[in-house]
Amino acid sequence: MTSGTAGPDLRAAFHLDEDPSLSRSTVDRREQLRVDPAHSRALWPDARVVLVDPHGRTPVERGEGGSVTLLMAPTSTLGDETPDGAVLLGEEDGTAYWAVRVPDPAEAHANDAGSGFMTAEQWARAGGGPDHENWTDLRTSGADLDARGAGLLTTAVALLNWHDRSGFCARDGSETYPIKAGWARLCTAHQHEEYPRTDPSMICLVHDGADQVLLARQPIWPAGRYSVLAGFVEAGESLEACVARECAEEVGVDVHTISYLGSQPWPFPRSLMIGFSAVADPDQPIKLQEGEIEGARWVTRAELREALEAGEWSHRDGSSRGAQGVGGTAFEAGAGRELILPGGVSIARAMLEAWAAAG
Repeated sequence: MTSGTAGPDLRAAFHLDEDPSLSRSTVDRREQLRVDPAHSRALWPDARVVLVDPHGRTPVERGEGGSVTLLMAPTSTLGDETPDGAVLLGEEDGTAYWAVRVPDPAEAHANDAGSGFMTAEQWARAGGGPDHENWTDLRTSGADLDARGAGLLTTAVALLNWHDRSGFCARDGSETYPIKAGWARLCTAHQHEEYPRTDPSMICLVHDGADQVLLARQPIWPAGRYSVLAGFVEAGESLEACVARECAEEVGVDVHTISYLGSQPWPFPRSLMIGFSAVADPDQPIKLQEGEIEGARWVTRAELREALEAGEWSHRDGSSRGAQGVGGTAFEAGAGRELILPGGVSIARAMLEAWAAAG
Protein backbone atom coordinates (compact mmCIF):
# COMPACT_ATOMS: atom_id res chain seq x y z
CA MET A 1 0.00 0.00 0.00
CA THR A 2 1.69 3.18 -1.17
CA SER A 3 0.81 6.81 -1.63
CA GLY A 4 -0.73 7.91 -4.90
CA THR A 5 0.94 11.32 -4.81
CA ALA A 6 4.31 12.17 -6.27
CA GLY A 7 7.24 12.63 -3.97
CA PRO A 8 10.27 10.90 -2.45
CA ASP A 9 10.24 7.16 -1.92
CA LEU A 10 9.56 7.03 1.80
CA ARG A 11 9.48 3.23 1.99
CA ALA A 12 13.26 3.13 2.44
CA ALA A 13 13.38 6.07 4.83
CA PHE A 14 14.62 3.92 7.72
CA HIS A 15 15.02 0.32 8.84
CA LEU A 16 15.89 -1.60 11.99
CA ASP A 17 19.66 -1.87 12.29
CA GLU A 18 19.53 -5.01 14.44
CA ASP A 19 17.08 -7.60 15.68
CA PRO A 20 14.71 -6.51 18.47
CA SER A 21 15.74 -7.85 21.88
CA LEU A 22 13.33 -10.78 22.06
CA SER A 23 13.82 -11.75 18.41
CA ARG A 24 17.39 -12.83 19.03
CA SER A 25 18.13 -16.55 19.22
CA THR A 26 20.94 -18.98 18.45
CA VAL A 27 19.56 -22.48 19.09
CA ASP A 28 18.39 -24.93 16.44
CA ARG A 29 14.65 -25.47 16.88
CA ARG A 30 13.83 -27.66 13.88
CA GLU A 31 10.73 -29.84 14.16
CA GLN A 32 12.75 -33.00 13.49
CA LEU A 33 14.44 -32.60 16.89
CA ARG A 34 11.09 -32.77 18.67
CA VAL A 35 9.80 -35.98 17.12
CA ASP A 36 12.85 -38.15 17.81
CA PRO A 37 12.51 -39.49 21.38
CA ALA A 38 15.68 -41.56 21.08
CA HIS A 39 17.69 -38.49 20.16
CA SER A 40 16.22 -36.51 23.07
CA ARG A 41 16.99 -39.31 25.52
CA ALA A 42 20.59 -39.50 24.28
CA LEU A 43 21.14 -35.77 24.88
CA TRP A 44 19.21 -35.55 28.17
CA PRO A 45 22.12 -36.38 30.55
CA ASP A 46 24.11 -33.34 29.38
CA ALA A 47 21.17 -31.02 28.67
CA ARG A 48 20.48 -27.76 30.49
CA VAL A 49 17.09 -26.72 31.86
CA VAL A 50 15.56 -23.23 32.07
CA LEU A 51 13.44 -22.92 35.22
CA VAL A 52 10.40 -20.64 34.87
CA ASP A 53 7.99 -19.83 37.69
CA PRO A 54 4.27 -18.94 37.22
CA HIS A 55 5.19 -15.24 36.90
CA GLY A 56 7.67 -15.82 34.09
CA ARG A 57 10.71 -15.37 36.33
CA THR A 58 13.91 -17.37 36.08
CA PRO A 59 17.17 -17.45 38.07
CA VAL A 60 19.98 -15.35 36.60
CA GLU A 61 23.50 -14.19 37.31
CA ARG A 62 24.15 -10.48 37.02
CA GLY A 63 27.44 -9.29 35.60
CA GLU A 64 29.27 -6.05 35.08
CA GLY A 65 27.66 -3.41 32.91
CA GLY A 66 24.15 -4.71 33.58
CA SER A 67 24.57 -7.99 31.69
CA VAL A 68 22.35 -10.88 32.71
CA THR A 69 23.02 -14.62 32.20
CA LEU A 70 20.49 -17.42 32.63
CA LEU A 71 21.32 -19.84 35.43
CA MET A 72 20.14 -23.15 34.02
CA ALA A 73 19.81 -26.34 36.04
CA PRO A 74 21.63 -29.56 35.11
CA THR A 75 19.35 -32.46 34.26
CA SER A 76 20.89 -34.48 37.08
CA THR A 77 18.69 -32.46 39.44
CA LEU A 78 15.56 -33.69 37.63
CA GLY A 79 16.24 -37.39 37.22
CA ASP A 80 17.25 -39.81 34.52
CA GLU A 81 14.15 -39.25 32.41
CA THR A 82 12.60 -36.10 30.99
CA PRO A 83 10.04 -34.96 33.58
CA ASP A 84 6.37 -34.49 32.76
CA GLY A 85 5.69 -31.01 31.47
CA ALA A 86 9.23 -30.37 30.20
CA VAL A 87 9.48 -28.66 26.79
CA LEU A 88 12.39 -28.85 24.37
CA LEU A 89 13.62 -25.38 23.42
CA GLY A 90 16.27 -26.48 20.93
CA GLU A 91 19.89 -27.52 20.56
CA GLU A 92 23.21 -25.78 20.11
CA ASP A 93 26.69 -27.29 19.77
CA GLY A 94 25.47 -30.71 20.89
CA THR A 95 23.67 -29.42 23.99
CA ALA A 96 19.90 -29.67 24.31
CA TYR A 97 17.97 -26.96 26.16
CA TRP A 98 14.71 -27.67 27.94
CA ALA A 99 12.35 -25.67 30.12
CA VAL A 100 10.14 -26.67 33.04
CA ARG A 101 7.58 -24.82 35.09
CA VAL A 102 8.62 -24.46 38.72
CA PRO A 103 6.60 -23.13 41.66
CA ASP A 104 6.96 -19.61 42.96
CA PRO A 105 9.79 -19.88 45.53
CA ALA A 106 7.73 -17.76 47.90
CA GLU A 107 4.93 -20.34 47.93
CA ALA A 108 4.63 -23.91 49.18
CA HIS A 109 6.42 -26.60 47.23
CA ALA A 110 4.21 -29.60 47.97
CA ASN A 111 3.49 -30.24 44.29
CA ASP A 112 2.81 -33.71 42.97
CA ALA A 113 4.21 -35.02 39.71
CA GLY A 114 0.94 -34.42 37.84
CA SER A 115 0.64 -30.76 38.73
CA GLY A 116 2.71 -29.45 35.82
CA PHE A 117 5.39 -28.26 38.26
CA MET A 118 8.56 -29.91 39.43
CA THR A 119 8.01 -31.99 42.52
CA ALA A 120 9.23 -30.65 45.86
CA GLU A 121 12.15 -33.10 45.76
CA GLN A 122 13.14 -32.07 42.23
CA TRP A 123 12.84 -28.40 43.18
CA ALA A 124 15.13 -28.84 46.16
CA ARG A 125 17.73 -30.73 44.09
CA ALA A 126 17.66 -27.95 41.48
CA GLY A 127 18.57 -25.43 44.15
CA GLY A 128 15.11 -23.96 44.59
CA GLY A 129 14.35 -22.00 47.68
CA PRO A 130 12.51 -18.94 49.00
CA ASP A 131 15.23 -16.47 47.87
CA HIS A 132 13.94 -14.64 44.79
CA GLU A 133 16.61 -11.94 44.76
CA ASN A 134 18.38 -13.28 41.69
CA TRP A 135 15.26 -14.09 39.68
CA THR A 136 14.03 -11.86 36.87
CA ASP A 137 11.62 -11.84 33.92
CA LEU A 138 11.68 -10.90 30.25
CA ARG A 139 10.12 -7.48 30.70
CA THR A 140 12.77 -6.47 33.21
CA SER A 141 15.89 -8.10 31.79
CA GLY A 142 15.17 -9.42 28.31
CA ALA A 143 17.27 -6.70 26.67
CA ASP A 144 20.27 -7.56 28.85
CA LEU A 145 20.39 -11.27 28.06
CA ASP A 146 22.67 -12.47 25.30
CA ALA A 147 21.08 -13.81 22.09
CA ARG A 148 21.00 -17.41 23.32
CA GLY A 149 19.49 -16.49 26.68
CA ALA A 150 16.91 -14.16 25.15
CA GLY A 151 15.79 -16.80 22.67
CA LEU A 152 15.62 -19.56 25.27
CA LEU A 153 13.65 -17.60 27.85
CA THR A 154 11.27 -16.08 25.29
CA THR A 155 10.47 -19.51 23.88
CA ALA A 156 10.18 -21.06 27.35
CA VAL A 157 7.73 -18.42 28.57
CA ALA A 158 5.64 -18.60 25.39
CA LEU A 159 5.46 -22.39 25.32
CA LEU A 160 4.80 -22.87 29.04
CA ASN A 161 2.11 -20.17 28.96
CA TRP A 162 0.38 -22.08 26.18
CA HIS A 163 0.49 -25.35 28.10
CA ASP A 164 -0.95 -23.64 31.19
CA ARG A 165 -4.01 -22.60 29.16
CA SER A 166 -4.48 -25.67 26.98
CA GLY A 167 -5.42 -28.51 29.27
CA PHE A 168 -8.63 -29.23 27.37
CA CYS A 169 -9.35 -29.80 23.69
CA ALA A 170 -10.95 -26.88 21.85
CA ARG A 171 -13.00 -29.30 19.74
CA ASP A 172 -14.53 -31.68 22.26
CA GLY A 173 -13.50 -30.49 25.72
CA SER A 174 -11.60 -33.63 26.59
CA GLU A 175 -8.34 -33.49 28.49
CA THR A 176 -5.12 -33.10 26.51
CA TYR A 177 -1.54 -34.12 27.19
CA PRO A 178 1.77 -32.89 25.73
CA ILE A 179 3.50 -34.67 22.83
CA LYS A 180 6.39 -33.87 20.47
CA ALA A 181 8.67 -32.71 23.30
CA GLY A 182 6.09 -30.16 24.40
CA TRP A 183 5.34 -28.63 20.98
CA ALA A 184 1.85 -30.10 20.65
CA ARG A 185 -0.95 -31.54 22.77
CA LEU A 186 -3.16 -34.53 22.00
CA CYS A 187 -6.76 -34.81 23.12
CA THR A 188 -7.74 -38.03 24.87
CA ALA A 189 -11.11 -38.41 23.16
CA HIS A 190 -10.34 -38.21 19.45
CA GLN A 191 -6.54 -37.82 19.26
CA HIS A 192 -6.86 -34.33 17.83
CA GLU A 193 -3.55 -32.42 17.89
CA GLU A 194 -3.39 -28.86 19.17
CA TYR A 195 -0.42 -26.59 18.52
CA PRO A 196 0.81 -23.40 20.25
CA ARG A 197 -1.19 -20.33 19.31
CA THR A 198 0.21 -16.91 18.47
CA ASP A 199 -1.87 -13.73 18.31
CA PRO A 200 -0.52 -11.37 15.61
CA SER A 201 -0.49 -7.68 16.46
CA MET A 202 0.67 -4.84 14.30
CA ILE A 203 2.81 -2.11 15.84
CA CYS A 204 3.35 0.96 13.70
CA LEU A 205 5.58 4.02 13.81
CA VAL A 206 3.63 6.77 12.08
CA HIS A 207 5.71 9.70 10.83
CA ASP A 208 5.14 12.64 8.53
CA GLY A 209 7.81 11.72 5.97
CA ALA A 210 10.00 14.48 7.32
CA ASP A 211 10.85 15.27 10.94
CA GLN A 212 7.88 14.32 13.14
CA VAL A 213 6.62 11.08 14.65
CA LEU A 214 3.16 10.43 16.11
CA LEU A 215 3.07 8.98 19.64
CA ALA A 216 0.11 8.06 21.84
CA ARG A 217 -0.63 6.94 25.40
CA GLN A 218 -3.18 4.72 27.12
CA PRO A 219 -5.14 6.02 30.11
CA ILE A 220 -3.69 3.35 32.45
CA TRP A 221 -0.07 4.37 31.78
CA PRO A 222 1.96 6.54 34.15
CA ALA A 223 2.09 10.23 33.33
CA GLY A 224 4.42 11.04 30.46
CA ARG A 225 4.57 7.54 29.01
CA TYR A 226 4.10 7.44 25.23
CA SER A 227 4.69 4.87 22.53
CA VAL A 228 3.86 4.00 18.94
CA LEU A 229 0.46 2.67 17.88
CA ALA A 230 -0.43 -1.02 18.15
CA GLY A 231 -3.41 -3.32 17.80
CA PHE A 232 -4.42 -6.92 17.15
CA VAL A 233 -5.04 -8.28 13.66
CA GLU A 234 -8.67 -9.28 13.21
CA ALA A 235 -9.99 -12.43 11.55
CA GLY A 236 -9.88 -12.18 7.76
CA GLU A 237 -7.71 -9.05 7.86
CA SER A 238 -4.35 -8.44 6.20
CA LEU A 239 -1.50 -6.88 8.16
CA GLU A 240 -1.56 -3.73 6.03
CA ALA A 241 -5.31 -3.35 6.47
CA CYS A 242 -4.85 -3.74 10.21
CA VAL A 243 -2.29 -0.92 10.26
CA ALA A 244 -4.63 1.42 8.41
CA ARG A 245 -7.65 0.48 10.55
CA GLU A 246 -5.91 0.73 13.92
CA CYS A 247 -4.34 4.11 13.11
CA ALA A 248 -7.73 5.43 12.05
CA GLU A 249 -9.49 3.95 15.09
CA GLU A 250 -6.99 5.02 17.73
CA VAL A 251 -6.00 8.51 16.61
CA GLY A 252 -8.20 9.26 13.59
CA VAL A 253 -5.41 9.63 11.02
CA ASP A 254 -5.21 8.18 7.52
CA VAL A 255 -1.90 6.50 6.70
CA HIS A 256 -0.15 5.46 3.52
CA THR A 257 3.25 4.11 2.44
CA ILE A 258 2.88 1.22 4.89
CA SER A 259 6.19 -0.64 5.08
CA TYR A 260 7.35 -3.68 7.04
CA LEU A 261 10.18 -3.18 9.55
CA GLY A 262 10.54 -6.39 11.55
CA SER A 263 8.87 -8.54 14.19
CA GLN A 264 9.28 -9.66 17.76
CA PRO A 265 7.62 -12.35 19.88
CA TRP A 266 5.84 -10.91 22.90
CA PRO A 267 4.76 -13.88 25.07
CA PHE A 268 2.43 -11.97 27.42
CA PRO A 269 0.72 -14.31 26.97
CA ARG A 270 1.15 -15.17 23.26
CA SER A 271 1.53 -12.21 20.90
CA LEU A 272 3.74 -11.60 17.89
CA MET A 273 4.45 -7.88 17.37
CA ILE A 274 4.78 -7.15 13.66
CA GLY A 275 6.43 -3.78 13.10
CA PHE A 276 5.58 -1.31 10.36
CA SER A 277 6.17 2.29 9.47
CA ALA A 278 3.55 4.49 7.80
CA VAL A 279 3.16 8.09 6.75
CA ALA A 280 0.40 10.48 7.81
CA ASP A 281 -0.41 14.18 7.44
CA PRO A 282 0.37 16.07 10.68
CA ASP A 283 -2.25 18.67 9.72
CA GLN A 284 -5.04 16.10 9.89
CA PRO A 285 -6.95 16.54 13.17
CA ILE A 286 -6.29 13.87 15.79
CA LYS A 287 -9.37 12.06 17.08
CA LEU A 288 -8.71 9.92 20.16
CA GLN A 289 -10.44 6.57 20.59
CA GLU A 290 -12.50 6.83 23.76
CA GLY A 291 -11.39 4.45 26.50
CA GLU A 292 -8.32 3.33 24.56
CA ILE A 293 -6.19 6.40 23.93
CA GLU A 294 -5.84 9.21 26.45
CA GLY A 295 -3.55 11.44 24.40
CA ALA A 296 -1.56 11.64 21.18
CA ARG A 297 0.99 14.13 19.94
CA TRP A 298 3.43 14.78 17.14
CA VAL A 299 7.03 14.81 18.38
CA THR A 300 10.02 16.19 16.51
CA ARG A 301 13.11 14.11 15.87
CA ALA A 302 15.11 16.35 18.21
CA GLU A 303 12.57 15.88 21.01
CA LEU A 304 12.57 12.14 20.47
CA ARG A 305 16.36 11.94 20.60
CA GLU A 306 16.39 13.88 23.86
CA ALA A 307 13.82 11.53 25.39
CA LEU A 308 15.73 8.45 24.17
CA GLU A 309 18.91 9.72 25.80
CA ALA A 310 17.06 10.39 29.08
CA GLY A 311 16.27 6.71 29.67
CA GLU A 312 13.46 4.20 29.36
CA TRP A 313 10.56 2.65 31.21
CA SER A 314 12.28 -0.35 32.73
CA HIS A 315 15.50 -0.47 34.71
CA ARG A 316 17.86 -3.03 33.32
CA ASP A 317 19.42 -3.74 36.71
CA GLY A 318 16.09 -5.19 37.78
CA SER A 319 15.46 -2.53 40.42
CA SER A 320 12.15 -0.77 40.73
CA ARG A 321 12.69 2.85 41.63
CA GLY A 322 9.47 4.08 40.08
CA ALA A 323 5.86 3.03 39.87
CA GLN A 324 4.87 -0.44 38.80
CA GLY A 325 3.28 -0.81 35.40
CA VAL A 326 1.13 -3.49 33.85
CA GLY A 327 2.66 -6.94 34.16
CA GLY A 328 5.13 -5.86 36.82
CA THR A 329 7.25 -3.71 34.52
CA ALA A 330 9.24 -1.14 36.44
CA PHE A 331 8.97 2.46 35.31
CA GLU A 332 11.20 5.42 35.94
CA ALA A 333 9.80 7.93 38.40
CA GLY A 334 9.56 10.41 35.52
CA ALA A 335 8.89 13.44 37.73
CA GLY A 336 8.99 16.53 35.54
CA ARG A 337 9.50 14.52 32.35
CA GLU A 338 6.94 15.04 29.62
CA LEU A 339 8.02 12.14 27.45
CA ILE A 340 8.98 8.68 28.74
CA LEU A 341 9.64 6.09 26.05
CA PRO A 342 9.47 2.27 25.89
CA GLY A 343 12.24 0.12 27.34
CA GLY A 344 14.91 -1.74 25.40
CA VAL A 345 13.05 -5.05 25.62
CA SER A 346 10.32 -3.86 23.23
CA ILE A 347 10.34 -3.59 19.46
CA ALA A 348 8.80 -0.14 19.93
CA ARG A 349 12.09 1.11 21.35
CA ALA A 350 14.04 -0.35 18.41
CA MET A 351 11.66 1.33 15.95
CA LEU A 352 11.96 4.72 17.64
CA GLU A 353 15.75 4.50 17.86
CA ALA A 354 15.99 3.58 14.18
CA TRP A 355 13.77 6.47 13.08
CA ALA A 356 15.60 8.93 15.34
CA ALA A 357 18.94 7.88 13.86
CA ALA A 358 17.75 8.06 10.26
CA GLY A 359 17.39 11.81 10.00
